[in-house]
Amino acid sequence: MDKEQTYVGVDVSKGNLDVAVFASEARWSFPNTPVGIKKAIAVLTEMAPVLVVFEATGGLELMFWAALTEAGIKATPINPRQMRDFAKAKGHLAKTDTIDAKVIAHYAQAMQPRPRTFPDTQDLKELMARRSQLVEMISAEKNRLGAARKVGIKADIKAHIAWLTSRLDDVDLEVRQAIKANPAWREKDALLQSTPGVGPTLAATLLTQLPELGTLNRHQVAALAGVAPLNRDSGAMRGKRAVWGGRARVRGVLYMATLVATRYNPVIRAFYKRLCSAGKAKKLALTACMRKLLTILNSMLKRHTTWIHHPIPALVGPCH
Repeated sequence: MDKEQTYVGVDVSKGNLDVAVFASEARWSFPNTPVGIKKAIAVLTEMAPVLVVFEATGGLELMFWAALTEAGIKATPINPRQMRDFAKAKGHLAKTDTIDAKVIAHYAQAMQPRPRTFPDTQDLKELMARRSQLVEMISAEKNRLGAARKVGIKADIKAHIAWLTSRLDDVDLEVRQAIKANPAWREKDALLQSTPGVGPTLAATLLTQLPELGTLNRHQVAALAGVAPLNRDSGAMRGKRAVWGGRARVRGVLYMATLVATRYNPVIRAFYKRLCSAGKAKKLALTACMRKLLTILNSMLKRHTTWIHHPIPALVGPCH
């Protein structure tokens, strides 16, 4: 097999990675698990393909894509609809894994899409960390301003607050530009911000601090964010369920967004009022709303749907 002309197609499913090579009968199937991905990368590294193409399947491909980038293998995800249109043009109308992998490989050779590396969120994480620092400093200076008596000190603090606010605006602009420049982030950001109550700060925080959003079930994502009620039992003693742990920065920003959502998001507002009417303490009701909002966002990213087109009523049930 000529390594210079090797194009590989990979059909990614929840359970497997089905691999095919263009103009070859070579086939492999690996479990879509860390161990299976490692084996697939070993085979592809030995093969040294010109390009590996796979479908973007709602997050199931992310771990494989990240491994390809780490291994230095040129690869790119494609829209499943484009793949099906290409398959129909070739006369392949059946939907089977074997056909998909082979046709994807042909697509790679015929269309030769530009390789894309797995989006690295490190730079964006650093920007968001700096943003949090600036917000904390502004808050601290405002507290000092309230306690200051001397006119000169007040003027100095006000000047510092103005400078910090200007820097905060600059960082916000850098964050928006970074997201806009990355197709994967841009798509997720648009989906998240289509939700009433979700602004650019929460969207960017979720992209950087909770990249698993859209790939996990609601219990898993709630636990990662630290908004899942956890048991506090010991022997025969049954304690109260409480939320703790998780990713503090996500939880803090989600809390502020949920406060807004209880006023302006029709689903979260109705859910919050129902819990309060049932006698729930406002703090507990707000925590449940945080969990509900996160569940909705997780489902939206998983299904690639905006707020308007998402079947939201199906999610407005008791919060577990």
